[in-house]
Amino acid sequence: MEKLSSPFGELILKRWPQRKQDVLRAWDAADEYLLEHIAEQKLPEQDSQVLVINDSFGALSCALREYDVTSWSDSKVSHIATAANLVSNDYEAGFTEQSSTVAYLDSTQSPKQTPNLVLIKIPKTMALLEDQLIKLRPQLTEETIIVAAGMIKHLPKSAFQLFEKYVGPVTTSLAKKKARLLFAKVDPALTIPENPYPTSYTVDELKMTLSNHANLFSRDHLDIGARFFLTQFKHLPASEKVVDLACGNGVLGIRYLQMHADAKVQFIDESYMAIASTQDNYSSLINNDTSAAKFITDDGLKQIEDSSVDLVLCNPPFHQQHVIGEQTAMELFSQSKRCLQVGGALWLVANSHLDYQSKLKKLFGNCRVVDSNKKFVVLRVVKR
Repeated sequence: MEKLSSPFGELILKRWPQRKQDVLRAWDAADEYLLEHIAEQKLPEQDSQVLVINDSFGALSCALREYDVTSWSDSKVSHIATAANLVSNDYEAGFTEQSSTVAYLDSTQSPKQTPNLVLIKIPKTMALLEDQLIKLRPQLTEETIIVAAGMIKHLPKSAFQLFEKYVGPVTTSLAKKKARLLFAKVDPALTIPENPYPTSYTVDELKMTLSNHANLFSRDHLDIGARFFLTQFKHLPASEKVVDLACGNGVLGIRYLQMHADAKVQFIDESYMAIASTQDNYSSLINNDTSAAKFITDDGLKQIEDSSVDLVLCNPPFHQQHVIGEQTAMELFSQSKRCLQVGGALWLVANSHLDYQSKLKKLFGNCRVVDSNKKFVVLRVVKR
């Protein structure tokens, strides 16, 4: 088992969700570079308040556990992973997100205290970085030390421009193991514009205007896979207990409720911003009475009881951060089988090149192609 060795000690770190024989590490060279740099600078000081932003699986937060650390992220899975890694390294007595070692802040909130040290892993979505910098800016002072890190192949020019626009002048480190650090100096004279997020777009054929927070996938238009899936909603069964799994902005579950007013839908996503967007859209398109809906930020269906659901709708992700693969989707399918009642169905849309059909047939014993085009396929499986 690989260990992260840094000037702050050794850590056994696991990715989340945990998978057997996972060959990927729970940290990268950018994490290592950032920890080495701040140690060389004799940071953080003992009484420092440290804000860690976009810490994938807790490498930075766990390494700096002896300081006053807040982990700010859009990913519930990242927060769960941090808590789990603290437990596995004996820094917490039990698995909990209400940690006494690390404080957790979700992306829809803004930092309330002025940090002495800000450590940022550059996210995949530049809109998320922009939203974070705008929210963070009021708490920054000229004394705040800001260090960002990323792998060079994932560092677009727009990331530098966002720091210059919302924070101040930026300098960079030399490259090391294909990673680079960015150092931002706060310019108090900068005029910070209003936050442009959430944004919205209109789906004419559905007569829907959908609100989307900064980190939403396909934030400025309806995802074409979801659009194709929605053309098949006339074939969906009338079900009482429904889950919109990996719900994004909630368009699938909301459309189902518009077609089946007696249903109760649980909207689930690991992104705090996805659930916030769904709540906004539900209020505007359904009503402010949430008795027919639940909004859950979690690692898939972990909170849902066995054999308690009639129908699962899913437009599954095929990537986790920068890693592309089918593992996340297969975990969601397995969870769906556990939670579905006998006779209940999982309906999903997927890219045609992904071989979900054979895998679902192996998992459920059946799989039917409802419809397909050159890019997407809509599949239905039934729990028997």
